[in-house]
Amino acid sequence: MLLMPESCWQWKYDDSYGVLGITLGSELEFLTPYKSKTLIPDALSEFEFNVDHARYYIELLDCLSKRLSLPDACLVQLALNATAARFLQKPQMPKSWFFESSDVCVYSEAGKLFNVKCRGERILVLVIETNLQASTVMMLDQECMLSDTKSLQKFETIKVMHDRLFALRAQQQIVAA
Repeated sequence: MLLMPESCWQWKYDDSYGVLGITLGSELEFLTPYKSKTLIPDALSEFEFNVDHARYYIELLDCLSKRLSLPDACLVQLALNATAARFLQKPQMPKSWFFESSDVCVYSEAGKLFNVKCRGERILVLVIETNLQASTVMMLDQECMLSDTKSLQKFETIKVMHDRLFALRAQQQIVAA
């Protein structure tokens, strides 16, 4: 069952774990992987899960449920992390140099899935925010090695220029004659 927003939902920085959380009622709390250094100042105190957050979260759940075959709990986890990143992380500058360029122009919008290529590997990403030149994407694979000393973990975000996004390969259907 997909979790739908309620008026009692509140963002709250969890000092004991050092990450942003969201209270989903009196007995349920969800922790994001986002630490204080990546968050805007408002995220470090109690902050309302407002109508914009709810709308984005619901639209993302709808998109993801059509594009990914995952259990509901995983879809909720993706949507909550993406909502937190979209609204409560500090703005980023593009760091496209870590990724290979694509020869194909893509249309990027929140909720779309793409690959980025880094060090010969294809990494699945989710667009969480976009503008004319670049998109902020969230890693969906377990890890992306950017260099010998730097990596991104699942749910971490990075901003890249659109020419670094690769459309997902279409599933080829073979029909026997």
